[in-house]
Amino acid sequence: MLRQAMLAVSRSERAERVISSSPLTRDVVRRYVADDIASVVGDLTRRGLLVTVDHLGEEVTDREQAAAAVGEYLDLLALLPAGADVSVKLTALGLRLSERLAYEHAAGICRAAAERGVTVTLDAEERDTIHGLHAVHAALRRDHPDVGVVVQAYLPDSLERCEKLGGARVRLCKGAYTAPGAYTSPAEIDRSFVRCLKVLMAGTAYPMVATHDPRLLRIASTLAVLDGRDVTGFEYQMLYGVRPAEQSRLAGLGSQMRVYVPYGDDWYAYLMRRLAERPRNLGFFLRSLLSRR
Repeated sequence: MLRQAMLAVSRSERAERVISSSPLTRDVVRRYVADDIASVVGDLTRRGLLVTVDHLGEEVTDREQAAAAVGEYLDLLALLPAGADVSVKLTALGLRLSERLAYEHAAGICRAAAERGVTVTLDAEERDTIHGLHAVHAALRRDHPDVGVVVQAYLPDSLERCEKLGGARVRLCKGAYTAPGAYTSPAEIDRSFVRCLKVLMAGTAYPMVATHDPRLLRIASTLAVLDGRDVTGFEYQMLYGVRPAEQSRLAGLGSQMRVYVPYGDDWYAYLMRRLAERPRNLGFFLRSLLSRR
């Protein structure tokens, strides 16, 4: 119920006004959202961590806004080292306006990223965008075979999606949205995650295991050994600001550990969804709003 409530808050304009206008919000936002992206990326890479960077913003309403979002990503690429990744939301590129438009914008970003040795991963969003997401991903792979895509384990068709993504870079996450017929209990979502993970590890995809759950991390490492994958055959992914000590520990063991780093002013919906995914962070957030200590 708390997760559902937090997701509802993420869509509330009134709640956004109240939380965004609080002078006490900045410190908690900076824990999860980079304020100086070049500095944060530089620090993480010096510590042996990989990065994927998300310029926050989605749901554009016209072509000019979509073109502006593309410009933001092209500017971002100039700040990233080779081996980095950018996470792109197709609704920011105009997916709800036109699937073709989103494809053309994403293709332009992929071409520019390839010139710098940077990969692109297409983020998953609301349930009604998933068909378009995978259609654009399939089209992009013809010219950009290393473009990645996200599969959300909370959706019942996630296993089928994974089975069809042979040879692709696939970020598997639990999911931070709601949908009719979707798995809702943590146990159901975890079981779905493991089923998907078994398919990805045993197949030809490159699994990107996006979780902070210690049990799922152990399962991932065990499956990698059983399926004969070395440390270059898959990677872990975690959010910026969440379990940083564990991120460093995994990198220190030689694992591919990639940190998902969001930046930009349009942070509200992102942060609320992160709190919905990990409700234990809600206490930290509320204390930050209510106290200056």
